[in-house]
Order: sequence, then structure tokens, then C-alpha cells
Amino acid sequence: MAATLTVWKFPTATGADTAIDTLSRLQSEELIKVHDAAMVSWPQGTKKPQTRQLHHLAGVGALGGAFWGLLFGILFFIPLIGAAVGAGVGAMAGSLSDIGIDDKFIAKLKDQITPGTSALFVLTSDATLDRVHDEFHGQHAELISTNLSHEQEAQLREVFAD
Repeated sequence: MAATLTVWKFPTATGADTAIDTLSRLQSEELIKVHDAAMVSWPQGTKKPQTRQLHHLAGVGALGGAFWGLLFGILFFIPLIGAAVGAGVGAMAGSLSDIGIDDKFIAKLKDQITPGTSALFVLTSDATLDRVHDEFHGQHAELISTNLSHEQEAQLREVFAD
């Protein structure tokens, strides 16, 4: 049972909230297992997005608050930083590349998660893809990142294509 880390972008600042409700329902129906999750909501006109770990979906969480804090810190809150602190964050960020979170991943997310959008970061397994797809139909989710193989990613995109 390998876990899949996916990042879904929504075209509105509230889209991820709707998706969380759907994901929670799917988990209660045992159609997906959520190991950890976090969301970003960036209302239009605000300088920074709102972020939160979704403890109600995953309990303690497989990745933990430190992981989400570091990831969201790198993505949204650390444009200018002191050299010593920057080196420490750089070292931690370097270790993230071991799990597929590298400069390319960070740049892609920074480009796509912008004011007026939201995103859902989810570590899952055991998904019944056709049922999950049916429940998310009409929510306009766009898969922007995954640790799946290219073949698995293509299959996932095909299932969610409208």
C-alpha cells in the first residue's frame, strides 16, 4: 500500500473547502484512506494565503505539522531571509527533494497557487478512483502535482478529465 501525495488546485479561494467535505465523506464511506492533508486558501486581495493542516481528516497525520509548516513557509512566506536561516532552510528543503519536493515542484506550485485560488494537499491510499471521480465531478479540480509514476498520473488525469 503505497501512499500518493497529490496537490489539487481549485479556481476559487473556497474550492478546496468544498473538496475537503467531499474527501471527508469519501473517507467515511471507506472509498479512500487519507493519511495526511493540508489546504491553502488565498482570497483575492490578501497578501498571503491561509493554510491549515486538516487534523479532522487524518488525525495526527503521517507527514506532520512541521512538514506542512516547512512546505508552506518555503512556498509563501520566505521571500527574503537572513543568510544563516536561509542556509538552514535550504538544507531542510534539500532533504525534501528526496521525496520529490524539489525546486521545480516549488516553482510550479508558486506559479499556480495565486490570489483567488485554493489548493488541497493530500497523502492518500486505497482510493476507489471511479467513485472518487464521481464525487468530485463539477468541482473543477486540477491536478498540479503527484508522486505517482507517469503512467499512474496519466491514468489519474484520465479518470478526472471532464
